[in-house]
Amino acid sequence: MIEARHLRVLRAVATTGSFSAAGRELGCTQPAVSQQMKALETSVGTPLLIRSGREMRLTQAGEALVRHAAGILAGLTAAEEEVAAIAGLRAGRVRLVSFPSGSSTLVPTALAALRAAHPGTRVFLEEAEPPVSVEMLRQGDCDIALAFRYEGAAGPEEWDDLVVRPLLSDRLVGLVPEGHRLARTESVEIGALSAEPWIAGCPRCRGHLVEICEGAGFTPRIDFATDDYPAVVGLVGAGLGVAVLPELAIESVRPKGVRTVSVEPAVRREIVALTLPDLAQVPAVAATLEQLAKAAAR
Repeated sequence: MIEARHLRVLRAVATTGSFSAAGRELGCTQPAVSQQMKALETSVGTPLLIRSGREMRLTQAGEALVRHAAGILAGLTAAEEEVAAIAGLRAGRVRLVSFPSGSSTLVPTALAALRAAHPGTRVFLEEAEPPVSVEMLRQGDCDIALAFRYEGAAGPEEWDDLVVRPLLSDRLVGLVPEGHRLARTESVEIGALSAEPWIAGCPRCRGHLVEICEGAGFTPRIDFATDDYPAVVGLVGAGLGVAVLPELAIESVRPKGVRTVSVEPAVRREIVALTLPDLAQVPAVAATLEQLAKAAAR
């Protein structure tokens, strides 16, 4: 019989590449990891790991088991959490992953309301941009992923296997230095910025910027690229270029020395909360999704 604790150890070995590294990640000894792997191989009746130099390599059977482990462990977590909530044995726990501008705007409001309504529920927050955050959810490393995608950038099948809770539509706006020739305009065609140096954001946002500009007939000259939104604002404020940022990102920064202008054609990103179907039934996860939706509505 396959045990959940053995699956967790196998995933750790597959991720870290060795028994000792897996032991450090799981907080146990290397011999304990080795013993549990032997027990798991005995249960399934076939080798799961092959030693290759200093690292452990998965056999075909090991790869198959790791592939199914995320769904199995997510299902077990869902069962444990729901049973505990119904029986009143312990408080709920939610592992939330969010992109930075969501962490500084939607998340604080949602978690404050969640704590007021359910003080026993604990939330663990980690930051990651999609698609990394979405993959973390699929791998069982979080319970909710706050994510976004740009309109028209991907088909609806991208999240077919997940529960999608729409939160809001976030428009991109232009940022120019205060002394810029377009600083006093309310709206600007993106083609009017074709000769400007650009400050670009995260890799996904950067790629979308290039697509937008090429759609307007030019390739942007990107002088600086940074994942840090305050840095983007600071570089624009220093007169080093122009940028486009989501309105949600600007809310989390105190823009100094810059002006915001509407960009045409309008570009929006869809912000959603994602979870697995099994986890959506867990009371603590459902309550967190509800509070995220309320924070977005406000």
